[in-house]
Amino acid sequence: MTDSTLDALNQKLDRLIEAVTRLAPPPVPQTDLAGADCFVWQADPGYLEPVRKVNRVDIGLIRGVDRVRDILVDNTERFAAGFAANNVLLWGARGMGKSSLVKAVHAAVNGSDQLDRPLKLIEIHREDIDTLPKLMGLLKAAPFRFILFCDDLSFDHDDTSYKSLKAALEGGVEGRPANVIFYATSNRRHLLPRDMIDNERSTAINPSEAVEEKVSLSDRFGLWLGFHKCSQDEYLDMIDGYVRHHGLAIDPETLRAEALEWATTRGSRSGRVAWQFTQDLAGRLGKPLTD
Repeated sequence: MTDSTLDALNQKLDRLIEAVTRLAPPPVPQTDLAGADCFVWQADPGYLEPVRKVNRVDIGLIRGVDRVRDILVDNTERFAAGFAANNVLLWGARGMGKSSLVKAVHAAVNGSDQLDRPLKLIEIHREDIDTLPKLMGLLKAAPFRFILFCDDLSFDHDDTSYKSLKAALEGGVEGRPANVIFYATSNRRHLLPRDMIDNERSTAINPSEAVEEKVSLSDRFGLWLGFHKCSQDEYLDMIDGYVRHHGLAIDPETLRAEALEWATTRGSRSGRVAWQFTQDLAGRLGKPLTD
């Protein structure tokens, strides 16, 4: 075989190796759990992506939910200190600060300076719930305590991933790791659409058992914290808190009138509507919103 033939073969082999290398999946990034307090679970390829700047508000700005706020703070403090605590389902009206409260409580507990190690918050997306056992397996040997957080959790008619969640929370052979707790928000108390539950009841041979299978998922959450539509006074109190926090100068009577008009045009009152009004007001006043 001539030298030119060998050179040609080597070049082809090099191109083949390069092509195969491109087809290989990239290496899974290594997560430094000590490098951040908040992460997002990336199910594929399976690593925790650190969040350097978390989108959250100060716990003092969350109004109208004082009772559930205190319950969640107490549960989270006990868990962070190594004591028994419950999985929590925050359910109810849209825009009333369910997910904001979880993030705010996490920051408040970490800011107490009473922990040996910071509490970690990990967000898992709804579509990745079936990878929850894999995530728990990665966390159980870590020297930290973790809140796994899923926002807007619910399941549809043909979705069976709720069974993975049931097993991961309490029903599996290993059970939930002692250093992991699960917080979820949902507009549905039982995480399943009402017509799905009604259909199971009407078509099953044993209706009570069929419904029990579906609603037993919410029983895995030891705490159910309900969020309900706020009153007009609570709505105005939310706006007043935002306006004072961000230093927006406006006549109180004008503020009240504009805030009520804003809620009327939206057809609802909630923490989200109050925040949207505050953003609009700051923009009209030419004032930036502080972090």
